[in-house]
Amino acid sequence: MPKIACLLLCLSSCVGVVADDISLPEGLQSFSEGNGGQPVFQGAAGEWDALIRERGWVMRTDGEWRLWYTGYNPDEQPVTMRLGLATSADGIHWERHPANPLIEEDWVEDMMVVRQDNRYLMFAEGAGDQAQMLTSDDGVRWERAGTLDVRLSNGNPIPPGPFGTPTVIRTEQGWHLFYERRDAGIWVARSEDLQTWINISDDPVISPGPEPYCELMIALNQIISVDGKFVAVLHGTGSTQKPRDWCTYFAVSDDLIHWNMAPGNPVLPVKDNKSSGVLVHDGVRYRLYTMHGAVRVHSAR
Repeated sequence: MPKIACLLLCLSSCVGVVADDISLPEGLQSFSEGNGGQPVFQGAAGEWDALIRERGWVMRTDGEWRLWYTGYNPDEQPVTMRLGLATSADGIHWERHPANPLIEEDWVEDMMVVRQDNRYLMFAEGAGDQAQMLTSDDGVRWERAGTLDVRLSNGNPIPPGPFGTPTVIRTEQGWHLFYERRDAGIWVARSEDLQTWINISDDPVISPGPEPYCELMIALNQIISVDGKFVAVLHGTGSTQKPRDWCTYFAVSDDLIHWNMAPGNPVLPVKDNKSSGVLVHDGVRYRLYTMHGAVRVHSAR
């Protein structure tokens, strides 16, 4: 594809001029904080998970709620990001699993989980921000399948460097992997066998901006299919100084390639500094869990 065409494709996906209808499906337009504004889950002082890091994953499965999360203790040297699990009967009151940490040696961070043929697949960052896959029969005992083999559209390996926040969704066209590189954009690759992932485009399908709250860095946390549309949950920042302020916002697509900013963004105020959002339907409405430092829940209005 000529460079000019690639540039126009990227810009159109960022500023929202591709799809005719960019409205959000009913039940995703606005959210209010639940649990009296208090976290539903947070770090345990002095323990291996004294602090909670980046994206965790909430799922309703086998009659219970499960939260996989990354915990770490800044007083330990070297600092290691470890995988933890908490369970709940209602998605509000959580108990840590007695097998924690589920993986002691390997670095597991920023994960998401899908269930496929009675097996759990986890996509997460490993050491050095390298996207990896893990598998499990029960969601407790995990085996590392290895770093994801992501390739350019011509079949060559993508350039060396970090590639993280892996997010997958399966459609009739196969598995789609969304990943970010240095928070500078979101790429998408496709696979038929979960072994080799080929970029659909070697340019990002979502780039930072155009709004001030996401003009510097972005990451994609989740994609769900609702009423014939794909809804992406992203977080972004326009803060140039650390610690950065992050916010949660949505994008909408018809085809997983062309994305448009949803009306009403950001979903949660920038001042709240909440990110790493995950949507879960509780049987009545959607809940939006955010995990920036602590896990908080927000219910669709």
